[in-house]
Amino acid sequence: MVAAIVLFAVTEYVSPIPGCDIKGNISYPSGEHIYHIPGQEYYSETRVDFLKGERWFCSEEAARAAGWRKAYR
Repeated sequence: MVAAIVLFAVTEYVSPIPGCDIKGNISYPSGEHIYHIPGQEYYSETRVDFLKGERWFCSEEAARAAGWRKAYR
C-alpha cells in the first residue's frame, strides 16, 4: 500500500512513462484543458492529478487530439 501511495505522489510531477513528459492540467474553476511542455514557465510547478481527470501525454499532437490546448507560457 505504501508503494502505491509513493508511486501516485511521484506521478503528479514525474511521468510514469519515460518520454511522455507533457503535463495535461485542468484549470479550475474554468475547466479548461491545458497542456504544459518541458521548459515552459510553469512546467515544474504544474502537477498532474489523476483524480481530477488530469493526465500525461507523449506528444503535443496527442494532447491536441484529446482536446487540450498549449499553455501560453
